[in-house]
Amino acid sequence: MAERVEAWWARRQWSKGRSEPYAVGTYREAWAAYPALIRQYHPELNAGITLTQIPPAADVLLLWECESGHRFAATPAEQRARPGRERRRSAWCPECAERANPTRILPLPQRETVLPPGALLSGPPAAEPGVLRERPARRPRPPARICDKTPAVPIGEAFVSACAPVPASAVEDRVRADLFARLDVTPGRNAVRVARPFFQHVEVWPDFLLPELRIAVEYDSIGRHGLEHVGAREEADRRKDRTLRASGWEVVRLRTGKLLPLGPHDMQLAAWNARALDRLIDVLRDLRGPLLVDAYLR
Repeated sequence: MAERVEAWWARRQWSKGRSEPYAVGTYREAWAAYPALIRQYHPELNAGITLTQIPPAADVLLLWECESGHRFAATPAEQRARPGRERRRSAWCPECAERANPTRILPLPQRETVLPPGALLSGPPAAEPGVLRERPARRPRPPARICDKTPAVPIGEAFVSACAPVPASAVEDRVRADLFARLDVTPGRNAVRVARPFFQHVEVWPDFLLPELRIAVEYDSIGRHGLEHVGAREEADRRKDRTLRASGWEVVRLRTGKLLPLGPHDMQLAAWNARALDRLIDVLRDLRGPLLVDAYLR
């Protein structure tokens, strides 16, 4: 059960036998990918304890303050998991999120639909003594609808999908241009047929596909409001990578904005440039061998 930060800190002092259980900066790298949370956290509201002294997995209630001045208590896990489908800055604050998307309130039934007095008190007829009443069968949940626009191609085949989103990042356009200028592989493919459904599709849409090498390259950043590729979206990325690898592909993620690597071949980048492209080519050589990769170099 989550406890107040003062009680949690005192318990950690006792268990570790020192006045400062965690030194300042211990968890700086773990929190670096969450600039929105760094701005919302204030040590003076949390017994003078800095955010870098708190493990991200600690079950402790912290007091946060958003840029609009709303204060609320939440654990580190709750805050890190807030990014969901909403891509707006208000997603980091529960009060701002509620104001941006108010909860629908269902109207009360009209007078004509109200049951007569005593109807609820009478209840269903009582069962005979010693006879068990049969519970009504639960209505089965309808299966998730799978999109039928995916062409009938073999699992692991790269193709052009009608459902894939249109790229909207200028940086991704530059990465794509540099990558295909260096490698003479088939351009234009934007989807891979996979064995099991991924969000109501039997296809996934990596940022860049190298069909001849069977390697998918992803460009990850935290986005304008720090909502991309963190929290629940990070778990979706991991699931996407597992789905691709199960279909015979390998994944290389270019991780920027203090994002930590998710896989063994991911690259942490400060910016995309010619040096980063050379590093990526070296990673491709490690994956598929220099003989194969060099055969496609321009």
